[in-house]
Amino acid sequence: MLPRAHPRLLLPVLAAVLVGALTGCSLFDREPRGTPASQPSASAGGGAQLEIPTTVAVGQVSLIQRLGEDGPLRTLSVERDGAWQCLDCAGDGVTSRGTLAPELTERLQVLLANPALADETDQARRYRTTCIDALTSSLLTSSGLITSQDCPGEERTPVAGEILLLLTQATPAEIKG
Repeated sequence: MLPRAHPRLLLPVLAAVLVGALTGCSLFDREPRGTPASQPSASAGGGAQLEIPTTVAVGQVSLIQRLGEDGPLRTLSVERDGAWQCLDCAGDGVTSRGTLAPELTERLQVLLANPALADETDQARRYRTTCIDALTSSLLTSSGLITSQDCPGEERTPVAGEILLLLTQATPAEIKG
């Protein structure tokens, strides 16, 4: 049995990941596989940059959303058993909890286990956000971070798109801004 992540500790990490994704900063090593990762560089303040986790445990998923650059972070965390917790999903500051229906939990687990999900990560796609004032949705999976924006011309990734649709239809999270 995997240890359960403490929700109060997960939120700041997820917020840092989303802020990096929204600002277009690279959170990932861009070197090809097999190439040694570069050393952390010093920030303007002189300290080393923090290593930010970019995955969650197998079978878990977190959805982080922000409308525009100044909108509040909305986060949804779903455990392997389908239990979910949503912080500010409706933009009203309320924390909601629930459990996905068994068939949705099973479907989510099938999607999260799909090997094609690894090819949809921001790192694999070298994804950069391009729209201003769009709803940015980032899925944090065991395969990595997968970001999409609700803007004209952006195609959703097949597997991550299905996960996003499942989560937004079964919880208070939203698919559009």
